[in-house]
Amino acid sequence: MYRYDEFDHTFVTQRVEQFREQVARRISGELSEDEFKPLRLMNGLYLQLHAYMLRVAIPYGTLSARQLRQLAYVARRYDRGYGHFTTRQNIQFNWPTLSDAPDILADLAAVEMHAIQTSGNCIRNTTADATAGVAADEVADSRIYCEIIRQWSTLHPEFSFLPRKFKIAVTGSGRDRAVTAAHDIGLRMKRDADGNPGFEVLVGGGQGRTPVLAAKIRDFLPEQHLLSYLEAILRVYNQLGRRDNIYKARIKILVRETGAAEFARLVEEEWAHIRDGELRLPADEINRIRGYFAPPPYQSLDDACPELAAQRAGNRAFDAWVRSNVEPHKRPGYAIATISLKPHGGIPGDASAEQMEAVADLADRYGFGEIRVTYKQNLLLPDLCKHDLFAVWQALVAAGLATANSHRLSDIIACPGLDYCNLANARSIPIAQVISTRFADLEREQAVGNVTVNISGCINACAHHHVANIGILGVDKKGKEFYQVTLGGAADENAAIGDIVGPAFDEEQIAGAVETVVDVYLAERRDADESFIDTYRRIGLKPFKEKLYAAH
Repeated sequence: MYRYDEFDHTFVTQRVEQFREQVARRISGELSEDEFKPLRLMNGLYLQLHAYMLRVAIPYGTLSARQLRQLAYVARRYDRGYGHFTTRQNIQFNWPTLSDAPDILADLAAVEMHAIQTSGNCIRNTTADATAGVAADEVADSRIYCEIIRQWSTLHPEFSFLPRKFKIAVTGSGRDRAVTAAHDIGLRMKRDADGNPGFEVLVGGGQGRTPVLAAKIRDFLPEQHLLSYLEAILRVYNQLGRRDNIYKARIKILVRETGAAEFARLVEEEWAHIRDGELRLPADEINRIRGYFAPPPYQSLDDACPELAAQRAGNRAFDAWVRSNVEPHKRPGYAIATISLKPHGGIPGDASAEQMEAVADLADRYGFGEIRVTYKQNLLLPDLCKHDLFAVWQALVAAGLATANSHRLSDIIACPGLDYCNLANARSIPIAQVISTRFADLEREQAVGNVTVNISGCINACAHHHVANIGILGVDKKGKEFYQVTLGGAADENAAIGDIVGPAFDEEQIAGAVETVVDVYLAERRDADESFIDTYRRIGLKPFKEKLYAAH
């Protein structure tokens, strides 16, 4: 993973001390809240419903064991003993005090972490496929390019005050595991006829009150032109994006109103002026960054593992965990394991300090000291020997982290909702807990297969409910919480915005409504191999709608 150089260390340390002075001025009353707000947001500090919230950047979701232990320390020392992992591969602490914020940032800086550009109208943390560098189907390691983007975008003087926040996602595989179509810019790695790496460029995706899938504006962008082309896109947006209306300020509105073809023309026109200038990436610079992501010292192993087969045959719970939580690795004899932060009845995305330390220990003992944060608000161990999987699973059982539900119904993405957020209209967490408890039966959940359920507490759609197979949006109706259901969304390479079913359900009905949707799917699917989204696309909304409103 990337390691700070002298410039990085100096820059982050200076930023901490600068913010320490700003906090002191706020506490003394020298700065009003209105004056302080843009300063704290530049350092990832929000003021939520009950307390401050600090959002810490985890670039492209990659953590070292040392960093994860430090996050555990922060959770224990400055918060209430836990942290909340997000869809953008960050971590949030929900209860820090203002006076402690500079000390937290100083402790993070000691392990090469910060909270810069996790808020504000700037380029936010670039996200990536959590299996980058190890996925069996990978075109190229997207982390290399995410790091290049991070270095280019951090405190970029031209793009620090954009019309609205700006998010970039990169996937290195034909299977989109970074939800690129739902981002302001989505980059999908591919190779040209000669095998050279490059990107398919998508622009103008986003969710919120106007959900839009990104439009493709370039089929292939050679890697050396990555930064100049991104700069051209941002310049067009910065010049033409609306600043008079917060609801129409995102690039998705500009692309929709301009038209994708015209927007692409404007970008190409701007790019022509800068494509061969100082932003052109030399091969030696790409290789220098690539060196930070060199493969670890893998063993030479046979891919067949009789020991693992025997362990699976002798333990149904372990076998279920392997089936749902373990994925193929590009190296023979290795596997990728997802650590679910979604225990049945638990709070999605939360991990206690003790659990973070347990995962860090596993990464050191059985891997190469590396952990990934996933889009699904889980953690991932990217480099496990197959013959170690049973021992890892046993340790996860002891830590309360062995739920066998990755990509299953109870692997719910949920925002903090009205329990924390001052923008929310309804609670998300209790609804997620009730739904996951309904599907706690291991055999039943495994039989249903891969179904995505996302719950947002307001129209801002922080939980990406629009692109879930089953999306749930909390709304307020005369002081009472209701939940609108969408069906048929997808967050992969065939991304889709879900269809609104009809009138919303109250908090007593919503879990039963999800169960009804699942029952219709099970009754209508052709066989156990037909996924929910394939069944939905074949039969449409009508059968689900009829059953839902007859039953509820």
